[in-house]
Parts: sequence; structure tokens; C-alpha cells
Amino acid sequence: MTVQTPGSMNFAKLRQGMKAKITAITNTTDTIRRIQEMGLTVGTTFRVVKVAPFGDPVEIDVRGYRLCLRRTETEGIEVEPLGL
Repeated sequence: MTVQTPGSMNFAKLRQGMKAKITAITNTTDTIRRIQEMGLTVGTTFRVVKVAPFGDPVEIDVRGYRLCLRRTETEGIEVEPLGL
């Protein structure tokens, strides 16, 4: 069971143009560990650049570079939307 903090949502619900901050990472798979090594850690802010037509993959701008992620890779990442 995942407990969301007030104002947080799952990464998969983000839409193109939204900015967000990572508030929690509840999954500890190898994929999540790899994503953390690329700079997506708690407290990191990023912007959603593009979302593919069927919602997968998602391109984000984080720490000065672009990163494409599949929805399955972001399971367990909770974010706080910061607006457009």
C-alpha cells in the first residue's frame, strides 16, 4: 500500500508542460536505483517535455539534460506538481 502525502500524485499522472518535484520513492527495484543514479532523487525538480500519444514514454528535462522514461520505470515515484 502506498501512502501519498497531501498534494502529491503518481508520476504517471503528469502531463506535458507540467513541472514537478519528487517527494517520495517507494519502490526499490533495480530500475528505480538506475533512475536515481541518473539524478532523479527526492527533492529533484523537473519538467515534462513530451508525452507520447499513448502515454509511453515520457520525456523530461532534469538537471540540464533530457531523459525518456517508460511508465513502468516510474512506478513508485510520487511527485508534487509545481504548475506549468
